[in-house]
Amino acid sequence: MVASFMAQFGGALVANRWPILPIQPGTKKPGRYRCGAWSDYPDWSRHASRATTEHELALWREWPDAGVGIVCGTVVAVDIDLEVPELASAIEELARERLGDTPLRRIGRAPKRLLVYRAREPFRGIRRAPLEILGEGQQFVAHAIHPDTGRPYDWPDGPPADRDLSDLPVVHRAAIEAFLDEALAMLPDDVKPARLSVRRSDGGGGASTSREGTREAIAAALAYVPNADLAYDDWIRVGLALKGALGDDGAALFAAWSVQSGKDQPEFTTKTWAGLRPERIGAGTIYRLALDAGWKPEPALVLDGAAPRCVTHPAAAMLAKVQAAPRSDAKAEPRFELTMPDGLVGQLTEYMVSTARRPQPLLSLGASLCAVGALMGRRYRTESNLRSNLYVVAIADSGSGKNHSREIINELFLEAGLVEYLGGNKIASGAGLLSALYRQPALLLQLDEFGMFLSAAADRRRSPRHITEILDNMTELYTAAGGVYFGAEYANRDGKNERRDINQPCLCVYGTTTPVHFWSALKEANVVDGSLARFLIMETEEDYPEEIVDRGIRSAPLGLLDQMRRVATGGASTAGNLAGLGSGLSTGVEPVTVPMANAAKDVFRSLGADVTRQLREARGTTRTAVLARIAENAAKLALIVAVGRNPEQPQIDATDAEWGVQLTEHCAKRTMLAVDRHVADNDNERYRKRVLEIIRSAGGQGLSKSELVRKTQFLSRRDRDDVLGDLAETGCVAIRMVQSATRPAAVFVATEP
Repeated sequence: MVASFMAQFGGALVANRWPILPIQPGTKKPGRYRCGAWSDYPDWSRHASRATTEHELALWREWPDAGVGIVCGTVVAVDIDLEVPELASAIEELARERLGDTPLRRIGRAPKRLLVYRAREPFRGIRRAPLEILGEGQQFVAHAIHPDTGRPYDWPDGPPADRDLSDLPVVHRAAIEAFLDEALAMLPDDVKPARLSVRRSDGGGGASTSREGTREAIAAALAYVPNADLAYDDWIRVGLALKGALGDDGAALFAAWSVQSGKDQPEFTTKTWAGLRPERIGAGTIYRLALDAGWKPEPALVLDGAAPRCVTHPAAAMLAKVQAAPRSDAKAEPRFELTMPDGLVGQLTEYMVSTARRPQPLLSLGASLCAVGALMGRRYRTESNLRSNLYVVAIADSGSGKNHSREIINELFLEAGLVEYLGGNKIASGAGLLSALYRQPALLLQLDEFGMFLSAAADRRRSPRHITEILDNMTELYTAAGGVYFGAEYANRDGKNERRDINQPCLCVYGTTTPVHFWSALKEANVVDGSLARFLIMETEEDYPEEIVDRGIRSAPLGLLDQMRRVATGGASTAGNLAGLGSGLSTGVEPVTVPMANAAKDVFRSLGADVTRQLREARGTTRTAVLARIAENAAKLALIVAVGRNPEQPQIDATDAEWGVQLTEHCAKRTMLAVDRHVADNDNERYRKRVLEIIRSAGGQGLSKSELVRKTQFLSRRDRDDVLGDLAETGCVAIRMVQSATRPAAVFVATEP
């Protein structure tokens, strides 16, 4: 028996280039299966702009009872929502004559039907009830159980999985609009959207006759006012009523309502709104139109914007609780308290902090760990053969003091006579990286503007291969530290192009970047393939600490320099071992195995069980790649701290293990949260997350529309309204009313902290 529709049809659909996504069982909505339950999939629209990956398909096929949806954009669907069989058949025949004889027809609840085409250029959907054209930003169910009939959707002429996407007739927007005009003319008046009519109020019905309304009530009512193919006069009447009810604050609602019509022209809509001058018309007109269409206002909804009332949102108490406390379905996380280890790591960090004009303890700690990891490279290993190669990204805003740690490392390595462990400030190519490691197999790279580098290295479409190879080589080198890294083979082996194998390479990378550059450079693929999980992401919680202006000239403590040399030479136990220097396989490498105390082993056993539990709960999400690296990174940190404390006779004790676990788990949690909030595969998703983060950063007081406009100048007005509408619809943002100097004003508040 087939486990799901996705398992049955998903592979063939992807092979035939269909953009697909999972559908929640018993619904028509995109969904995802997490922690043993189905939930909404708010960012599903990204699947319109890229092909489904093998990894995604493999996950979706495992999700119980998963249906299959097809994402529109390149795909266009004509949805004929007519319950009269003769009419539905006549409109279908017209569509085939005007748009092409498509081989794909879907039946959900007969006689309603849907025809599938391919767009010459993707365009937004058009709704003219009872007909709708599904375009960009929409999807339809291909295979699932229909929630009304209880039977699978039917494809009488064969399913999409049997057809390549290129088999569909090509349509363009002009032809679609002409078809809709002709189709609507064929429909009898009783199934067409009627002209709007406003009846005189008889004093009943519960609608406010006040000209001024509240945004919540107007938005709720407007959802019931049809706008499929209204006459111009009716469109103007609604615009006047909206402006009379809300003033200029109603512009976004008018634009969103107007775009439902296939005749909408955004520029003309904006110009028309600016010229509207309502005198007597207002909220009462909107409410009456909605009531006539079946609207039933919620009892708590305030209709009259001029009436004395509490100016807080009806859900203000709930919002305040959400903003002040963790979500009810999550355990409260203890506050992370950064502690410094003893030994060389702690000494280095303390020296960096004590000499900085803007101290950044967490970023200084990351730089110290990488520095010690490089100095001890190829000399020490754990009992499981883990090495000290470490990748750290330090994130802080411009001017926050994040470069100080790199400057200190350069100075100390130079004074201690260890400059050979330092790589260049930039990497020109993947081959250049390997050449540097071949000369110096234990190497520290300190890279400024790491986000900009990552943006280029991760962009396989536009960046040259020698740049993208840098990230590929870093990913491979990370897992090759305990063995031999075999270099590339060249067709022309002339001395310059000889294969270069590196025995137990120890590459440590410390990159500094700003949050905008770093997170905007990443795609979901970087999370899924594990390249991001190899980095410990350390993001400061204080971008601009108090400046200590009298700090400048400094002198390194001799004891600190001596301890660095002891680690680099392996102490007395490894005297004469050239593990840190030399070329490739010619270098003798006999690393010391650092023992682990039984209490430390217990710490890592407990961590392993906890990580396994989290991996099972996060199955099918981008979090698994980050979770899978927690134990490995924690063990590396414990190894580095233990060697830094006692290079001659190191041992990993329980304190080292607990410290490494605490720091690694903190970084992993922050990383997973940041991925959810920032990483996007397309501009629409990126804008949505960026706007939500701007609203979230305002805290419980929220942002007014004018403040939000100022902070989102990177968006056009229409894109901003689309994003806000999407955030409100998915429940990520709530709108509440607050009293301004003249009248209540709308404020946007994030519903999750």
